[in-house]
Amino acid sequence: MHDTQFDRRLSIAPMMDHTDRHFRYFMRLLSPHVVLYTEMITTGALLHGDRDRFLKYNDVEHPLALQLGGSKPEELAECAVIAETAGYDEVNLNVGCPSDRVQNGQFGACLMANAALVAECVHAMQSRVTIPVTVKTRIGIDEQDDYAFLHNFIESVKQSGCRVFIIHARKAILSGLSPKQNREIPPLIYERVYQLKQTFPDLQVIINGGFTQQQDITRQYQHVDGVMIGRAAYQNPYLLAQLEQVIFDQQFSVPSRSTIFEQYCQYMQQQMQQGERIKNMSRHIIGLYQGQPGAKRFRRALSQAMPGTEQDKLELLDDALALMSGIS
Repeated sequence: MHDTQFDRRLSIAPMMDHTDRHFRYFMRLLSPHVVLYTEMITTGALLHGDRDRFLKYNDVEHPLALQLGGSKPEELAECAVIAETAGYDEVNLNVGCPSDRVQNGQFGACLMANAALVAECVHAMQSRVTIPVTVKTRIGIDEQDDYAFLHNFIESVKQSGCRVFIIHARKAILSGLSPKQNREIPPLIYERVYQLKQTFPDLQVIINGGFTQQQDITRQYQHVDGVMIGRAAYQNPYLLAQLEQVIFDQQFSVPSRSTIFEQYCQYMQQQMQQGERIKNMSRHIIGLYQGQPGAKRFRRALSQAMPGTEQDKLELLDDALALMSGIS
C-alpha cells in the first residue's frame, strides 16, 4: 500500500492521447513529486476491455491517480477496487469533460447537473476502497454557471465524503463547442475557485486552467491548496523540473535537458525490447527544448517519418540530441 498522504501542490491533468504511461514516466524524470494522472478510462473499457493495457504503469510513476469516466455507482465502485488492487494511489471521477462522446455516455461535465448522482457515485467508491476518491469538475455548465450552482454542487458531493476537488476554472458548454474550444473559449474565472476554498476551508481545492508560467502557478498558493497544469506540461515539459525546485525541494538539482533526454532514451530502449514502438514514445519529448535556440529543428527531427528499423530510429534520436549540443 502506497502512502496516500502525498503532496498535492502540483499535478498534471489527465489528457486524452497524451498522459499515457510513457508520458508519465517522462514527467517523473523531470519532477519526483508532481502527482500524475492517467488518461480518462471509462468504466466500460476497464470492466470489459484490455484491462492490463489500461492499468499498466511503471513503479516510478507514484504518486499516481487513475481517472474514471462513468455514472453508474456500482460500476465505478468496481473500477475503484480494480484501481486500488493494481496499486494506484487515488481514483478520480471525471465530472468535467464536455465531449459529445462522453455526454452520450451520460458522464463527464453533464454530471454537474445531477449532484445527487455524483454524490452517490463517490459514496459507492469510497465505501469499497481505502485510497482517496477525488472529483475533477468545472465551475458550471451552460447557463448554470453562477457561484450558487457551484457551491450547491460541491456541498452535495462533500456529503459523500469527498475531500479533494480539482476545479477547472471555466464552465463547460455542452453543445456547440468542441472539447478544444471548451478549453479555450469559456473565460477563466479563478476568483470563483478562490471563493470556493474560502467557503470550504476543510476541503483540498486544486485549481486548473490556463497556467503556463512559474510565477502564475506559485501565486495560486495564496488562495488554494494546489495547481493542476495540463497543456503546459506537454508543450513545455522542462517547466516541471523548474517547478520541482521552486515548489517542493529547493535543494533539488535541476537536471539538464540533455540528461533527461538520455534517461528517456534508455527507457525507450527497454520498452522496445518489450515490443513498444519508438514513435509511441518519442512524441512525448518533442517540447523538451521549447523556447531554446534550435527547438524548431529538434521538433522537426523528432516528428519526421523515421525510416529503418526501430533500432535505426533510436539512433536517429541521438542525431536529434546532437542538434542541441551546448544547450543545457
